[in-house]
Amino acid sequence: MSDVLKLDGVSKGYNLGKPNEISVLRDLSLVLREGQIVALEAPSGSGKSTLLHIAGLLDTPDAGSVIVAGDVAGKSDRQRTGLRRATLGFVYQFHHLLPEFTALENIVLPQLSAGAPRAAAGARAMELLGEVDLKDRATHRPAALSGGEQQRVAFCRALANRPKVLLADEPTGNLDPETSDTVFEALLRLARRDGMAALVATHNPALAARMDRRLRLVSGKIEEI
Repeated sequence: MSDVLKLDGVSKGYNLGKPNEISVLRDLSLVLREGQIVALEAPSGSGKSTLLHIAGLLDTPDAGSVIVAGDVAGKSDRQRTGLRRATLGFVYQFHHLLPEFTALENIVLPQLSAGAPRAAAGARAMELLGEVDLKDRATHRPAALSGGEQQRVAFCRALANRPKVLLADEPTGNLDPETSDTVFEALLRLARRDGMAALVATHNPALAARMDRRLRLVSGKIEEI
């Protein structure tokens, strides 16, 4: 399996004015390989979101390198945006679907932004909705969907452009246990079907135990569980 995401010696801190400097990540290294589903277990305030933002090219480290389809150091904002669109998918605790668009349209839009023809984008969106048993909800707007349905649409949107890496931050955190399990099964099935790597931050040890690897963020560094 080839490496699809690599963080090497990454450090990140926030200067609130000396002596109030906060070090969040400390010489952290992490490798995700093609097809791996990896759990990231970390308590609130441990730097989990900072790590995901750096891995997702939404923030830059103070030191160290981030490699996604090559080293991203020195790339312009426009180039980083292009890399995010082409290689990364994001799912958050809240679905962040666009309320004025249907489930289908929410999945079509990122494909259009990447230059896909409308017909192909629509076919891909319907294929993904079928994978999560939501074809019959394709024309519904988010407000007409349940929480579990909204999150399954968010997964489909994240996978629409066939990313190499999926980054998920507490993707089932707002759901009840039964719905959480259904949504998580959809995530695993789609990720494994497309052979992508996934880094999934979760507080749920039962979900973490079903992934290929388990990592813990402690004192700004990664530990294998």
